[in-house]
Amino acid sequence: MHIHSLELKNYRNYEYLNMNFDSGTTILYGDNAQGKTNILEAIYVSATTKSHRGSKDRDIIQFEQEESHIRTQIVKSDIMHRIDMHLRKNKNKGIAIDGLPIRKSGELFGVANVIFFSPEDLSIIKNGPAERRRFLDLELCQLDKLYLYHYTNYNKVLNQRNNLLKQIYFQPALIETLDIWNQQLIQFGTELIRSRKQFIEQLNEILKEIHGNLTGGKELLKIQYEGTVKEEEYEDLLKQKQEMDLKYQTTQCGPHRDDMSFYINDIEVRRFGSQGQQRTAALSLKLAEIEIVKQLIQETPILLLDDVMSELDENRRDYLLHSIHDIQTIITCTGYDDFIKERMKINRVYKVVKGHVYPEGSVTDL
Repeated sequence: MHIHSLELKNYRNYEYLNMNFDSGTTILYGDNAQGKTNILEAIYVSATTKSHRGSKDRDIIQFEQEESHIRTQIVKSDIMHRIDMHLRKNKNKGIAIDGLPIRKSGELFGVANVIFFSPEDLSIIKNGPAERRRFLDLELCQLDKLYLYHYTNYNKVLNQRNNLLKQIYFQPALIETLDIWNQQLIQFGTELIRSRKQFIEQLNEILKEIHGNLTGGKELLKIQYEGTVKEEEYEDLLKQKQEMDLKYQTTQCGPHRDDMSFYINDIEVRRFGSQGQQRTAALSLKLAEIEIVKQLIQETPILLLDDVMSELDENRRDYLLHSIHDIQTIITCTGYDDFIKERMKINRVYKVVKGHVYPEGSVTDL
């Protein structure tokens, strides 16, 4: 699959933008704070409904405007699809696929599979567990409609249960209704845990080869799921934790608090690995993510590389560029540097200046 075109209106620093992409590699270059990342963000939003930055819709809409529009045309299995997204400051976003409005934003997942890779992703191993859960959830929601269903319902039930825990403080009799939410939480939470564990098993199979190649066969990288509860003990643990849940008015265990750990040669990378090992493991994870999408949906994903080349040493850059030669890749960088030109085929080059995008060679002295 690949992006054919992107049209923006009142999006961040773009009053209006209409640009086409090649199915191979496109370079967006220019100084910092000109709008390069905003283009990648818009593509990501149109595929997942969410900003990779965690921004709210109101923050994306151009200053002093009330709404913003994104139109993305995507080619998948030789068929063109159009995603229209209408962002509004004080209302939910509106989404249409091929001209037909959808009722739930989750229906968008799977139309396009996009992988975003930024310098922040290189810190996924040493950062907090929320980022690692986000990685799992976003990828699984794109790949598996059933996971999306369980994920959406789990979060609804979790919010309802947490609200009930707060109400019980003022109305103790409501504690009798807690078991109703416990059963639903167990039902959806168990499915999330099972799907995550299966996904990590698939990742581990792919990681063996990728990380082995990156390290010359010296290191074996493995991911381990770190759950706060075992599926068969879920109900008992909720009961054991009930007093603590009531005290803190929030649910203490479940997949919303789970994590995953990375091990190189059986040594935990986050605690004992060098910065170089952490970054190499993160790169391996992203490359494995690309490969698992290919395997599961029999399509190549769209790869967005946001100024990540400058963060990698020569060996890691070489390996990354070699690994992505067969998928559509959109790369942002501050300079259209010789490294990229020498080592990979570039299909289109644009210079980004103050919310305007110019084809390479079309403008000088900007």
